[in-house]
Amino acid sequence: MTDLPPGQREDFREILRLVRPGSRVLDVGCGEGALLELLSQEKAVDGRGLEISPQGVAACLARGLSVVQGDADHDLVDFPSRAFDYAVLSQTLQAVRQPRHVLSELLRIADRAVVSFPNFGHWRVRWSLLHRGRMPETRALPEPWWATSNIHLCTLRDFLDLAENLDLKVEACAALVRGKPARPIDPDKGLENWRAETAIFLLSRRNRDPRVEPAPDLAVEARPAAIGDLFSR
Repeated sequence: MTDLPPGQREDFREILRLVRPGSRVLDVGCGEGALLELLSQEKAVDGRGLEISPQGVAACLARGLSVVQGDADHDLVDFPSRAFDYAVLSQTLQAVRQPRHVLSELLRIADRAVVSFPNFGHWRVRWSLLHRGRMPETRALPEPWWATSNIHLCTLRDFLDLAENLDLKVEACAALVRGKPARPIDPDKGLENWRAETAIFLLSRRNRDPRVEPAPDLAVEARPAAIGDLFSR
């Protein structure tokens, strides 16, 4: 894999490592398409995106990416089951209104989910609350509380509880701290809840129904999809 462009998020490198070449990928909350473009270039994935912002969708289409406008809280139900190999939710879980529903839907429409989020249990967050008595502003949480889109912040341990509640299997987990390369971790170890500034999980379902057949291959036409045309041929 080539080096990432300057200023590119370090978690993208770990997501690139986790996704197999040539796989079908849905990037939920894809923003302006930087990760989806990297996955297409580096791993030759058949990539699709879902983005709530019209400006983000327009930027993605300008890159030649197949992206539609939609809300993860409401629109994932419209995707067929097992239509993708991977569903990616990068730094978006804490901004959705229904995290449990969204996570469950990711692993209905894809065999595996890659989820990253800022860890509210990181020691800098705890220190800011304890010492300053104020909502923290860190590298992973750079905006003040009154400007952030984050509405469901969680700790690494909180996320593990949710995964267990949904009967999900943690296939891999890594931690990021202050822009350094990802470090593989055992998320069950309590110390990691203090050390990880950002966590990245690779998840699958423990008991997937083998009777549910994967969706047929999606179109691979070399053009961006129009709004509402994600599965068009």
